[in-house]
Amino acid sequence: MPTYTVIKGSGSYLPEIIVKNEDFLNNEFLDASGQKIQKENSAIIKKFQEITEIEERRYLEPGLNTSDMAFIASQRAIEAAGIDPETLDYIIVAHNFGEIRHGNKKSDLVPTIASRVKHLLKIENPDCVAYDLPFGCPGWVQGVIQANYFIKSGDATRALIIGAENLSRIVDPHDIDTMIYSDGAGAVVVEGIESEKPVGIIAHKTRTDTLTQAHYLRMDVSYNLNYEDDTLFMKMNGRKLYEYALNTVPVLVKQVIEKAGFGIVDVNKVLIHQANAKMDHAILERTFKLFEKEAMPEQIMPMIIAKMGNNSVATVPILYDKIVRNELPAHHFNSGDVLVFASVGAGMNVNAFVYIQP
Repeated sequence: MPTYTVIKGSGSYLPEIIVKNEDFLNNEFLDASGQKIQKENSAIIKKFQEITEIEERRYLEPGLNTSDMAFIASQRAIEAAGIDPETLDYIIVAHNFGEIRHGNKKSDLVPTIASRVKHLLKIENPDCVAYDLPFGCPGWVQGVIQANYFIKSGDATRALIIGAENLSRIVDPHDIDTMIYSDGAGAVVVEGIESEKPVGIIAHKTRTDTLTQAHYLRMDVSYNLNYEDDTLFMKMNGRKLYEYALNTVPVLVKQVIEKAGFGIVDVNKVLIHQANAKMDHAILERTFKLFEKEAMPEQIMPMIIAKMGNNSVATVPILYDKIVRNELPAHHFNSGDVLVFASVGAGMNVNAFVYIQP
């Protein structure tokens, strides 16, 4: 019988500090040239919320770091899966900035976050390989795709894939986009099983566009020309990124659904990376149009961005975990449901996989 990769358990961690939109009323927002934006902050925030739907976001507590979030989410996933962590063949951690200590914006990448997580889990098994995957916001989805390859090849039976990001410590307080970003971690344990009928990961696809798109997300100095030093902050060309997402994500999602042998009407849920609610709704609408369908089921795309903001690689696994744990009352999974996991982000990278819920 063929081997399929299924999710055996999931877990997540959301920081306790809640930052609401009104907490930005006293920020000095500047444009890319360093000039003060000539609008009241209340008007800026109102327009921001209309477009993104973000009302609040989570910021990591000063005493914790990225690896701590990843560890807590992993513990919860391992417990939900009911496995011995010593049986893990791989630990893959998707992130982009490593550890960023409170009050120090320099990235700390040695040792890897994956090695730190394995250490915190107290795993002795040397054959449990731990490595990091920096791949922009689509990193966690790509980690699952890689784990699927390891399992299908016979190289692994079980893997832990984590998405953890601490964005609040690398954002420019003078940039309006700082209101988008959030912190958090999500994790899943995946396992290979034999099955006569298709289950788990059925198809996947990834693309990278760099000719003109590579620097839509980048690191650069503060918009404040008088900032104390040359610290680098995350910067985004929002308009170009929006256009890129609308032109690539629907096409790739259609390709992967058809690769799996399905049509859009067969899909029960689309779990998509959430950076901008307006963009996500437009992506789904365009995907349906590519399938020549106009009507979209109301509950097909669960959204958590209003309360969670954009926590990058952690968004999709957090979303999955919340549904599994019945923390989103309007959404649930049934055996046999067809799910699409998709993401877009820095690189520029886009990826997706089709998953049949066991």
